[in-house]
Amino acid sequence: MTNANEEVVATAAVPEKAPVVPWPAVSAVMVGMFMAILDSFIVVVAGPAIQADLGASVGQLQWVLAGYQLSYAVFMITGGRLADLYGRKRVFIVGTAVFTLASLVCALAQNPGTLIVARIVQGLGAALMVPQVFAVITLVVPEKSRHRVFGVLGMVIGMATISGQLVGGLLIGADLFGSDWRAVFWVNVPIGIATILFAMKHVPESRAEGARRLDVPGVVVLSAALLLLTFPLIQGREEGWPWWTGACFVASAAAFGLFVALERNIDKRGGDPLMKLALFSQRSFSLGIVLVLAVYALLTSYYLALSIAMQDGLGMSALGSGLVYTPAAVTFFVFSMIAGRIVPKYGRRVLEVGSVVLAVGYLATAVVLLSGPRLTPLLVIPTLMVQSVGGGLLITPLLNTVLSRVAPETVGMASGALSTAQQVGGALGVAVIGAVFFNSFDPAADGRVEAAGHAFAMSSLTTFLIAVLAAVLVFLLPKQARASR
Repeated sequence: MTNANEEVVATAAVPEKAPVVPWPAVSAVMVGMFMAILDSFIVVVAGPAIQADLGASVGQLQWVLAGYQLSYAVFMITGGRLADLYGRKRVFIVGTAVFTLASLVCALAQNPGTLIVARIVQGLGAALMVPQVFAVITLVVPEKSRHRVFGVLGMVIGMATISGQLVGGLLIGADLFGSDWRAVFWVNVPIGIATILFAMKHVPESRAEGARRLDVPGVVVLSAALLLLTFPLIQGREEGWPWWTGACFVASAAAFGLFVALERNIDKRGGDPLMKLALFSQRSFSLGIVLVLAVYALLTSYYLALSIAMQDGLGMSALGSGLVYTPAAVTFFVFSMIAGRIVPKYGRRVLEVGSVVLAVGYLATAVVLLSGPRLTPLLVIPTLMVQSVGGGLLITPLLNTVLSRVAPETVGMASGALSTAQQVGGALGVAVIGAVFFNSFDPAADGRVEAAGHAFAMSSLTTFLIAVLAAVLVFLLPKQARASR
């Protein structure tokens, strides 16, 4: 992904002074962003139903979530580079088509293996869609209006992140045409087709003027490094942590080292590396990417733990489980709106307050559950709402806050890397916090309700520790944004 001043746009440029935002084009790509992020979370509430219907193991259930996020993460930067070469509109439409077809296969899957493979392909489609969102907004929106449009995009990202539980529960509860959990995938098909048709009509074509070939070795080595890291975290628990889990971790570290060496060598030769390592010399970026990893490691995994605790522990339906999160989702929406209004005035302080409140919310859940009361929805709803107050203030403005502190000439690649970090963080969170939850969840010994309460408390405690790390990183970010781009 390249700087906006290097672009060649196939349609007439919007006059710089014009305040009008081309909302049809912007809306088309934002719908793609919403679908891609929502599908990281909407499946969470369907997890127990998928497990029961397809006979999936715990590891296979985790792969349904992590497989999507891994392929999404690994090919995110690649998706941006392909668009530089072949056109943003074209790659966005291809990605939406791949995502939609894979959703259809997910809806028709008859066994866990088919569902996992389809989810991996679905993640590939998301990786082709999402990088084009930032590029299209930068290209078609006048500079004076971009802050407002990126604020809307932040709300889209936040609502997609937080509403998955509720939307998934409503779809499964409706059981349209007896579709049960498959409805969470069926819904993508008509939306995907409509998005393709809308994008064909309204999104202008663009490509990078000096784009070069794709860094295939970098893609392969980074993919191997991430797979070697996450596979033993997810599969090792089921296998009793055999010797090969440690070997995978060592091989992953070696693969990351090889990736760094490859990228440095390509850059020295004047090539086009998948990731410019000079980005990490910018304190804002190096802190920001770890911050995004930590924040998104909290989300998918924690909602998975909540969903299983409600459904497998308390015997609630998918709809009931989703409705437990409704007050928190409303709270998140309200504080996302508030964040959008006050961040321009108070800047990083909003994220500081949000990160502290978020950590307190996770700690409160752990303390309440470990102090003796049995797990009930009414017990955790207030603490979930506290988490959403912090999440609304932190998550919605997070990416834009980090990017505003990155050097302008590297913001394109930085945005792709941060979007990649979102999904890598999600996959690692599913692996780590999923392992904590399932290792603590022992219904045979403790009874289902007690086991679910204990497991969710341990998950909340682990999540609290990650949230503390995120809060520290927020306070370390530079206070001032760079000059307006």
